[in-house]
Amino acid sequence: MSVDNVTTVAPASPRRNWAVRGSALAVAAAAGVVLLAGPAAAHVSVQPQGEAAQGGYATVNFKVPNERDDASTVKLEINFPADHPLTSVMPQPVPGWDVQITKTKLDKPLESHGNKITEAVSKVTWTAKDKGVETGQFQQFPLSLGALPEDADQLVFKAIQTYDSKEVVRWIEEPTGGEEPDTPAPVLALTAASGDGHGAAADDKPAKPAASDDTGKASSEQAAESSSDSTARVLAVVGILVGLAGVAFGVLSGRRRTTS
Repeated sequence: MSVDNVTTVAPASPRRNWAVRGSALAVAAAAGVVLLAGPAAAHVSVQPQGEAAQGGYATVNFKVPNERDDASTVKLEINFPADHPLTSVMPQPVPGWDVQITKTKLDKPLESHGNKITEAVSKVTWTAKDKGVETGQFQQFPLSLGALPEDADQLVFKAIQTYDSKEVVRWIEEPTGGEEPDTPAPVLALTAASGDGHGAAADDKPAKPAASDDTGKASSEQAAESSSDSTARVLAVVGILVGLAGVAFGVLSGRRRTTS
C-alpha cells in the first residue's frame, strides 16, 4: 500500500482537551445549581401590590406554586401573626376557590377610627372547588390588609399547603437572618410611613379631582395660543420691514440709472 494514501491523524491538543473538560464541568455545575435552587425557590410567598407601608393599608398576593408532579394543590391556609392583629382583612374572589375567614377574640381590645375592636382575623383558608393548582402551575390569592402595624418592619404569615394526595406542607419556619430554612414562612416587608402619616400605598390614595387636571390643561392651551399669536405678530412685522427695505432699494436703483 502506498504511503501517500495513509491519512495521519494529529493528536488532540492538550489545550483543547482542557477546554472541552472545562466546558463540561461548567455545564454540570450550572445544572447542579439549577437543580438545587429549584425546590428552594418554589415555596409559598407574599408580595404587595405596590407598597405595604407601616400604619396603612395594602393589597397583597399570596403566591402558591405546585411542587408535585403527581398531585394538585387543593387547599391553602394562611395564619396571621397574633402579635400584630389586623382589624381589616378582605379577600378578592378567586375563580374556582371558596374562601373562609376565621376570627378570634383579642386579649386586649384595639381602637380603630374611634371604634373598639374586640376580635381580629387569625386565619384565611382557600379550598378548591375543582382541580386546584395543577402540576407546573401557580395561583395567586389577593387580600386587602390593614391597618398595618407601625412598630414592625415585617409580618410573618405561616402557610399550610394541602395536596389532593393528602400530603400537607407546612411553610412555617420564621427567618433567622442566616440561610433560608427548608420550609420558610411567607414574609411581608413593610416600608416606612409616607409623609401624610397614614402610610397608604400609592394605589390606595385618592385620585386628584378632574377639575384640577382640566384647569391645568386649559392653562397649557392658553399659553400655547398666546405664544402662537406672539410669533405671528413678530413674523408680520419682519415681513413689513423686509418689504419696505425692498421698495427703498428699488427707488434708489432707479435714481442711479436716471442720473447716469
